[in-house]
Amino acid sequence: MMKTGVFGLGLIGSIWARHLQADGLLAGGWNRTPQPDFPGWCPDPVDLVRRSEVLILVVSDPPAVSEVLERILPALTTRHTVMQCSTIDPASSKNFRNRVAATGAGYLEAPFSGSKPGAEARQTVFYLGGNPAVIERIQPMLDRLSQQQHLVGTSPQAAAFKLASNLAIASQVASVCESLTLSREQGLSDDTFFDLLKKNMVWSGAIQIKQPKWTAGEFSPQFAVRHMLKDLRLARDSGAISFPVCEAVIRQLEAAVERGWQDHDFSILLRLLGPGGISSEPS
Repeated sequence: MMKTGVFGLGLIGSIWARHLQADGLLAGGWNRTPQPDFPGWCPDPVDLVRRSEVLILVVSDPPAVSEVLERILPALTTRHTVMQCSTIDPASSKNFRNRVAATGAGYLEAPFSGSKPGAEARQTVFYLGGNPAVIERIQPMLDRLSQQQHLVGTSPQAAAFKLASNLAIASQVASVCESLTLSREQGLSDDTFFDLLKKNMVWSGAIQIKQPKWTAGEFSPQFAVRHMLKDLRLARDSGAISFPVCEAVIRQLEAAVERGWQDHDFSILLRLLGPGGISSEPS
């Protein structure tokens, strides 16, 4: 089994690293902000490359990925596979793939869905872009972290699909915030609203995950406002035409950031909608 280094110990990376450690597969973990108390902490990213065969990158945005690659590229060899899991834009994906390929290492674009609950339950879904032979090489490790893996196509295509997926999810969550507010204003209970919605074609996994947060008014992060805002800006800027729905949700997320809610779950958009959505400061 290939030893794996995790570069980025945030919400998802830390969960994956702990799973890999429990399975005896973790070479170590590294983070741009030092976390010396983290199990398997490695203070030197180049040393972690030397210890590892698979390198999982799960950081915040394209500049962060570029920064990590700049530090580790000189240590990459043909025995390494870089599994890039951060949500990035297609142009950045192509650039990173070319930089890694120049070292002889394998590169796999591997954005994912499932957020925190999926990662904790090892039910992450990966959307893979790259050479099938590279996927086959690291398949045992993928199976330890995920429930499903889907080959999308090239690395830029996988990156594009992830942005498209997040745009669809964010748009639906924002619209259900408005639907729930309308329902509340007419005196319907949340139980009635969601019970009836489950019988409607609009019901989805996104609504199912966010329902407890809306009902309880509890917005600890599964997918933080600041991360969704970054993703939708990348989606907007990657398109050849304007995306009016995307732009509208971006404005809502920006309003949430202005209120200091950037680290809350993005389902907190409900709080922007007046008496039907705002009853107190979020928890």
